[in-house]
Amino acid sequence: MIDADLAGEPESAPKRLADSEELRTALGRERWQRAKRMRLLYVLFFLPFVSLVVFHYLPIYGIVIAFKDYKLGAGFLASPWNNFEHFTNLFATPFFGRILRNTIIISLLHIGLGFPAPIVLALLINEIVNNRFKRVVQSISYLPHFMSWVILAGIIVEILSPQRGIVAHVATLLGLEPRNVLTDRSLFRPMLVATGIWKEVGWGTVIYLAALSSINPELYESAAVDGAGRIQVALRITVPSLIPVMTILVILRLGQLLNAGFDQIFNLYSPLVYEVADIIDTYVYRVGLIQRRYDFAAAVGLFKNAIGVALIVGSNAIIRRFSDYGLW
Repeated sequence: MIDADLAGEPESAPKRLADSEELRTALGRERWQRAKRMRLLYVLFFLPFVSLVVFHYLPIYGIVIAFKDYKLGAGFLASPWNNFEHFTNLFATPFFGRILRNTIIISLLHIGLGFPAPIVLALLINEIVNNRFKRVVQSISYLPHFMSWVILAGIIVEILSPQRGIVAHVATLLGLEPRNVLTDRSLFRPMLVATGIWKEVGWGTVIYLAALSSINPELYESAAVDGAGRIQVALRITVPSLIPVMTILVILRLGQLLNAGFDQIFNLYSPLVYEVADIIDTYVYRVGLIQRRYDFAAAVGLFKNAIGVALIVGSNAIIRRFSDYGLW
């Protein structure tokens, strides 16, 4: 019997090898057929992939002009190196302290006052029982997000106009003297924060409403059985369930600390409020782009991105140290 088994062993090995090769061939043929069936999906994937590479990754090479005295005719390679001159000029400019201070203050105001606003609105919308009315409220709150700051700035200018604006009309009826908010240094920053919240608060509720819809309904049923009120349910169930989403959004928002909203400020500010409204982006626009100092603009952009990456990594490390949530 042992001899028979030994005699059969050389015959079974080639057979198993042939079976495995046939299996690999069949699997390869099946994969190819599946790929052919999904060729349209691959085409749809290929187009955004090429767009991502061409418009986001290839231009990264151009960041080298931040370290050169860029000459448009000479190109990236032939332009001479400048030994970090653009960064030195940025830090040495007499306006650097002002633009950095304004950028941080305006951005912190947007975070401190604008970040809780979508959470509160999402909680209020979530409490609406009538689904039709809820959809109407959501649609109205979303609408400003889809309008550019060019359009919204025109609307805001008309509303706040001291001659023909509705705010000035109401102030006159109350016996107050109308003030030009767009040229008043003490009112310009609050106006920026208020209009920024008005534009983005509805769109910001999308993520929180999605998170609220994923909460287990049995938690609310148990709270109702225990006699918990709406405020208690919100504080004990709803808000804690939003903490993971809130944590991620806070980390991402901190990474944009040096982006105080160029579009909004550029369309609303004037030289009269440069002292409180001039930020890094508007300064770079005036100095780097209008004067065609593209190398200087690239250096400032690199500086901002480096600070943003450091803030994201640092804030994520701090949050992960005290909680289980984070980006990684």
